[in-house]
Amino acid sequence: MYKRFLLLLVLLSFVLSVQSQVFTESNLPIVIINTDSGASIPDEPGVLGDMKIIYRGPGLINYVTDQDSLQYLDFYGRIDIEIRGSYSQSFPKKAYGFTTVMSDNVTNNNVSLLSMPSENDWVLDGLSSDPSLIRDYLSFNLSRQIGLYASRTAYCEVMINGDYRGLYILEEKVKADKNRVNIVKIDSTDNSQPELSGGYITKTDKTTGGDPIAWYMSSYIGYNDCQFIHSWPKPENITTQQNNYIKSVFLSLQTVCTAGNSSISNGYPSIIDIPSFVDYILVNEIASNVDAYTYSTYYHKDRNGKLWAGPVWDMNLTFGNDLFELGVDRSKPDVWQFSNGSCEGPKYYRDLFNNATFKCYLSRRWNELTQPGRPFNLVSLESFIDTTVSLISDAVVREDARWGTIGNHQASISSLKDWLNLRIPWMTNHLGSYNACQNVYTPPLDISGINYHPGTSIGFPDEDKLEFLEITNAGTSVIDLTGIYFGGMGLVYQFPAGSSLPAGNSLFLAGDIATFQNRYGIAPWGQFIRNLSNADENLLLLDAFGNEIDHVHYYDHLPWPDADGNGKFLQLICDTLDNSLASSWIAVDDNTVGIGFLTIDPLIHVYPNPTTGQVRISAEHLMKTIDITDLQGRVLTTFPVKEKDFSFDISRLPKGIYFIRVISRQEIRFEKIIKD
Repeated sequence: MYKRFLLLLVLLSFVLSVQSQVFTESNLPIVIINTDSGASIPDEPGVLGDMKIIYRGPGLINYVTDQDSLQYLDFYGRIDIEIRGSYSQSFPKKAYGFTTVMSDNVTNNNVSLLSMPSENDWVLDGLSSDPSLIRDYLSFNLSRQIGLYASRTAYCEVMINGDYRGLYILEEKVKADKNRVNIVKIDSTDNSQPELSGGYITKTDKTTGGDPIAWYMSSYIGYNDCQFIHSWPKPENITTQQNNYIKSVFLSLQTVCTAGNSSISNGYPSIIDIPSFVDYILVNEIASNVDAYTYSTYYHKDRNGKLWAGPVWDMNLTFGNDLFELGVDRSKPDVWQFSNGSCEGPKYYRDLFNNATFKCYLSRRWNELTQPGRPFNLVSLESFIDTTVSLISDAVVREDARWGTIGNHQASISSLKDWLNLRIPWMTNHLGSYNACQNVYTPPLDISGINYHPGTSIGFPDEDKLEFLEITNAGTSVIDLTGIYFGGMGLVYQFPAGSSLPAGNSLFLAGDIATFQNRYGIAPWGQFIRNLSNADENLLLLDAFGNEIDHVHYYDHLPWPDADGNGKFLQLICDTLDNSLASSWIAVDDNTVGIGFLTIDPLIHVYPNPTTGQVRISAEHLMKTIDITDLQGRVLTTFPVKEKDFSFDISRLPKGIYFIRVISRQEIRFEKIIKD
């Protein structure tokens, strides 16, 4: 009788335990996965199943019962899913990688999940070894806030085959894609220049994923302890020429860093995108990431582009957290992880830090990012942490009830904040002065012409090959173009060493040299890689160290002039105007390419100005045509002219600002006029 009573108590305890895990609703998206026939999910290969993501919208409660209501499903489709991770696979709670597939269970299905850009490869991060549950989320978001790509993230709660699995982060898998690591996808036929130069994704990492080591590099604490692995192209697809080329880039980087070579023509500035390396180091160091530089460390290189650091990945052993169960405690607030005596990564990280010029830029950027309101400022960080904790607070209770690994969550968060209060001042004190790179001279180069969506014709049907940019020397002396390049991801071009541009001169960079010359009758300076967006793009002209020379973000809609596939291109009206403003540009017929830089001419006199109607123009040179255009570049009236003085009437035009475009034999000149 007593044994039967004990058995009933055990059964009752089990029932109560199960009931305590009943999951019905969440303020977070709910991911429901059901594998075919309830199959267990292995490491590899994956298994097929169905996935639903329940999401009513920001601030709303989602219910498990919503899985039967299509209007509440962010996604419903087939997936191929497997366990992912290395050390994390030893934990009862697993992380997963999955691919969204079509109903044939084979074809990849590019979809948008929780407003992330469409793709087919995704990760469910199980948040292993992180009692705060926020370290990956915090690090990825910090990286994106300072301008580096990192996987987009969304907290969610997951059920698999009816079993509540806890709190996860849905993440983008690191891969080559226009909305992720935005590089040209090199293929097996690209074995000569310029195609051989990219694009690549390379990483230093463990070999637990099964991928072979491509080559080794040593750190300052060991020999051949940094394992380089190809991520794109995949190891089984990369050719000998491609392997040798990308390996040579890293070996060259080490050579120049060992020599302390800061030359813009053949030193480390000619090999790496310095802003990305600076930001990547700072993201990893503010977190004191114990895996930084040696494991889960990515690089990417676009075709004809520089080597970039990033994106960040696997940031759970950070901000004072480590594998304490293994007896290690390395994420200290008072150590550089590239010089920690344990896991430092290739030598070039310490070499770069010890280079006075690079360290100056590292210190300058740190100072920028820690200012009030900036992402690395302590107040900003604590605010972001508090917002994140508030978002996941309900799920944290369920996570701990399911796995028992969290304990006092608030204490974990407080400990993380206390750690940051030590880390930030320590880094500030040990980065030193940035006075030497505080006020760097940049040459007066202007992006003065943009043909982002050319009009096509029978003879020139390929619009991408007709694209071009115009760059103008707006100064009074020759500009050395060595090392100047376009930053950001997208358009790729770097001026060769020894090149220069005389004062007042312009040059053209073309999408295709031969097409540009055949279409416009003049030879372009060079050819860029990739294509300009037909919608909008951020054009960032930098010097070799990443200092901004010029910056234009154009758009294909108002208030920008209409140069969208209609045979016109954007032309800067005057080199004294701010070319970041739409009002400084006008849409010009592409038949005028090469006949002169647009400028407001002091030798053209327009009067009266303002005017109620009658206008007179006198010019030093013979005028050929006078156009009246609006601010969008639309031609309202055209006057054929063959004289130096001309009068006309604009009384019929509404009140406002217009441009008078004067075309002579060799050039185009502009004057602004106000109609009262």
